[in-house]
Amino acid sequence: ICSTSGLFCCLYGHRAYMGARIQYARIGSDVTMQCGSLDNDASVMWKVNGTDVKARRREEGPRLTLIEVDMTSNGLYSCFQNPDDFQRRDQITLRVGVPPREPQVTCRSNTYPKGFYCSWHLAHATYIPTEFEVDVRHNQKPLEVKRDEVHKNRCHVKFPELFSSFPYRVNVTAINALGSASADHSFEESSMVKPDPPEKVVATPIPNNVRRLVVTWNSPSTWPDIDSFPLKYFLRYRPLIKDQWQHVELSDSTSHTITDAYVGKEYIIQLAAKDMEIGTWSDWSVAVHATPWTEEPKPITSTTEADVLIETTPSSAPPSFKPRVGNPTGGCSTLICSYHILLVCTLMSIMWYVCDLT
Repeated sequence: ICSTSGLFCCLYGHRAYMGARIQYARIGSDVTMQCGSLDNDASVMWKVNGTDVKARRREEGPRLTLIEVDMTSNGLYSCFQNPDDFQRRDQITLRVGVPPREPQVTCRSNTYPKGFYCSWHLAHATYIPTEFEVDVRHNQKPLEVKRDEVHKNRCHVKFPELFSSFPYRVNVTAINALGSASADHSFEESSMVKPDPPEKVVATPIPNNVRRLVVTWNSPSTWPDIDSFPLKYFLRYRPLIKDQWQHVELSDSTSHTITDAYVGKEYIIQLAAKDMEIGTWSDWSVAVHATPWTEEPKPITSTTEADVLIETTPSSAPPSFKPRVGNPTGGCSTLICSYHILLVCTLMSIMWYVCDLT
């Protein structure tokens, strides 16, 4: 919970078994649990999660000592003074973990010039509830911090003044039942400015042009004043068949035409944004894919039924090259020719006979 003074931003909470007190222990240590306020000579029996305790242990009167606890030692421990009557005297929730190490802290402004946020995390888990206190100062003056509604390890701070040469000092302290650790960092205003990536990136082919793609995008919606604090952009693109990117830096523009695309090749395209004067480049935008315009193949003309009939009508048989019987010159056969000569001779003889009579 963030304090009303605004000097600290504390996040966390913990939960225990209903009616049981919590006891924390460091991994690898020996931990002793006391059964209520019973006398030292009291005889008790211990259970963990309703079963017998099987871990390495020592039992001395109302005390149970676990040897070199680890994560398997976690649980609800119950003690009974009279085992026959199951008279429970106490319950202890044992939580095993480690003290925190120094938190890792970063600060960034993606809403320049409105403000910035700081976030932190632990590089190593503690396994038990850990709280964070955050103190932010500028020119030795404490600043108001506000808890983020979504991210538990983040707080927001407004810029007290712009173009200041004084650094911002941010201290984050991690605290749990086993110890604490702090991290103290200083950040310059200019080094914190980092916009979010461009949005709504679209790549469109140009009709009848096989080597061009038109790329358009919007400035990040989180950037509050694009007119007073314009952004510049960095475009990168490459065909999927290659690993090497091509780059174009653009000033105050939200469109660009790629003119050297490979014909018919699919491209991957991304953009980054940066303030014109200060800060660093944003992360890359979500990648979009596009392919330059390609001419559609011409349709194949369908074959008509008449064409099918013509094409499928069998042609005449090719001339035979088998030798022919008879006169190789193509004249009549010997028998037929002799008959014709005899007939002609007979007719001429009759005509001469008639002439002689007359």
